[in-house]
Amino acid sequence: MNNQFHLKKFLFVSFISLSGDLAWKVKKEGHEVKVYIESKDDSDVYDSMLDKVEKWEDYVDWADVIIFDDVGFGAFADKLRKDGKLVVGGSSYTDKTEDDREFGQDEMKKYGLNTLPHYNFDNFETAIDFLKSNPGRYVFKPNGTSSGEKNLLFIGEEEDGRDIIEIMEHNKIVWAKKIKNFQLQKFIAGVEVAVGGFFNGNKFIYPININFEHKKLFPGERGPFTGEMGTLMYWNYSSVLFNATLAKMANVLSENKYVGYFDINCIVNGRGIYPLEITARFGYPTISIQMEGILDPIGDFLHKLARGEEFELKTKKGFQVGVVVAVPPYPFTSREIFSIYKDCSILFKNSDNVEGIHWGDVKMLDGDLKLAGESGYALVVTSSGITVDEARKQVYNRIKNIRLQDMFYRVDIGTRWFHDSDKLQSWGYI
Repeated sequence: MNNQFHLKKFLFVSFISLSGDLAWKVKKEGHEVKVYIESKDDSDVYDSMLDKVEKWEDYVDWADVIIFDDVGFGAFADKLRKDGKLVVGGSSYTDKTEDDREFGQDEMKKYGLNTLPHYNFDNFETAIDFLKSNPGRYVFKPNGTSSGEKNLLFIGEEEDGRDIIEIMEHNKIVWAKKIKNFQLQKFIAGVEVAVGGFFNGNKFIYPININFEHKKLFPGERGPFTGEMGTLMYWNYSSVLFNATLAKMANVLSENKYVGYFDINCIVNGRGIYPLEITARFGYPTISIQMEGILDPIGDFLHKLARGEEFELKTKKGFQVGVVVAVPPYPFTSREIFSIYKDCSILFKNSDNVEGIHWGDVKMLDGDLKLAGESGYALVVTSSGITVDEARKQVYNRIKNIRLQDMFYRVDIGTRWFHDSDKLQSWGYI
């Protein structure tokens, strides 16, 4: 047997508990897995499930593959790759494309992507004067790296921009303490769709992932922004969306030796494809939903990706759907509120059938799966189907199998497809 398919040693490195579900899948395939989580708030997450270490640097020589699951580790990843280590995730360049909105937009424009007009500010009075002189419909986007700042994103509804002016005028004193830099991006109507792919350091691996995120807390895209409440996706070998976005950035990703998942969220309409922002890392819960559709062993896939091999990813036909199941205080953090739920058991009506169940912030205690950490991000439930209807019915049937006090989830994940797909087809994108 070729030694590349022997069991390997994987080291997962995290700021917060993000990639435990991926690590658990790799462990179940028989590989050795160690995980590092920096956040003390997540100190009990994955207890009795994964082997956790206190200092990841001590295990660099031990590991065959090192996986950085978030932006912010790029400089470490660059150095380790230069030292000959196999690394998935992160580079100084790709970290900056996600963390710095202005840099990300400039890079997309530089490589020929059709970016929307956008204007960066560090002063609210200047931005208000700009809107008065340049009336229009805009999206207000904080340029910070924290999720708390990003939650203040606001999509203007007035064609002359007066709603954003009013909000900034009434909140400028408070926001000035929280938001140091922000962007006003020209609003454009259309369908929101993301195109992503795994990059092996030289080129993208086919097939490409086309996905439709549901980012707000409540059905109908209402309420606060979350990381993601659920997603519909499918895999595609030939895509106008890919050619207009990811394909144009392949050379710069290769120059920077990036290895990992790279995704661009877009608004598309009959006039064109307009990239909004870059995600240069695994998505959450995106990676769990992708594992629902990937037929290759995940450990072998990650190893081949890190080695820079050319291969095709074997995936299911049709659609995958994933739904986040959470408890309070998600999507916010409150130690006091979560103390009500911490250590509560997650039970299943039929414990012999937990297919499509993926771990959030959980641990194992006395044989029970329990809530851990402080986020309330409990599970991701996934399913597949030849049609969207089939995938949706299956995922919500699987959720019915879960017993967890006060759990909540969106009931409309994937329903946008029924009207968006007609538009995308008429415009020639699918």
